[in-house]
Amino acid sequence: MIRFDTVSESTLMVHLADEIDVSMTPLIARLVGQIQADFPEQLIDLLPSYTSILIHFHPDKITERVLRERVQHCYQQWQNKPCSTQGKLIELPVFYHPDVGPDLTALAASQAMSVDEVIALHSGATYTVCAIGFAPGFAFLASVDEAIATPRHAEPRLRVAAGSVGIANQQTAVYPAQSPGGWQIIGNCPKPLFNPHQEPMTPFQVGDQVRFQPIDRQTFHSLGGEIWPHWK
Repeated sequence: MIRFDTVSESTLMVHLADEIDVSMTPLIARLVGQIQADFPEQLIDLLPSYTSILIHFHPDKITERVLRERVQHCYQQWQNKPCSTQGKLIELPVFYHPDVGPDLTALAASQAMSVDEVIALHSGATYTVCAIGFAPGFAFLASVDEAIATPRHAEPRLRVAAGSVGIANQQTAVYPAQSPGGWQIIGNCPKPLFNPHQEPMTPFQVGDQVRFQPIDRQTFHSLGGEIWPHWK
């Protein structure tokens, strides 16, 4: 299934599915890479998500019709063929502790599990970067084990610390900067994940794989991690 929507004279939305499916991510990543390779001078930006790609292009350098035809052609070639993930593996250190993960204990209790069991399940999985958005460098990772998949808070916090590792249903993510947020916070990653002064600005690309490595308090501090005192 593929569907195109004209958003503006310079923006085209490509819909590839109606429901979130992690198995679509390698295809979306491959399409993004192909479009970038085919039209390096004609594109302004590409924004892939779980089920779609937003293409922002220079209308004086390429027509929407040409873009549609190229995407359609690639999709028809690849849709029924195995498409392995081409992305890199990113390993992120995480200090799992109530001092930096104010929801860790409650999440464990709600699932009738120990804190160590929650940590083992969360850090034992390999996640796929399915989308980047909400904030610069904020990568939506799937899928969280159903045993610890927990809904967002009904009322978001006004401030969530940079590096906070959260769960929202079957998604997990690291907040790259301090911001409001409603995810269930279970730990903190001391590694900076967004820098507008470097290239690339974030280590994540759609299709990459992410693993979390539990670290202790001493290692957390040695890597620049700080305890956040303002949880509310």
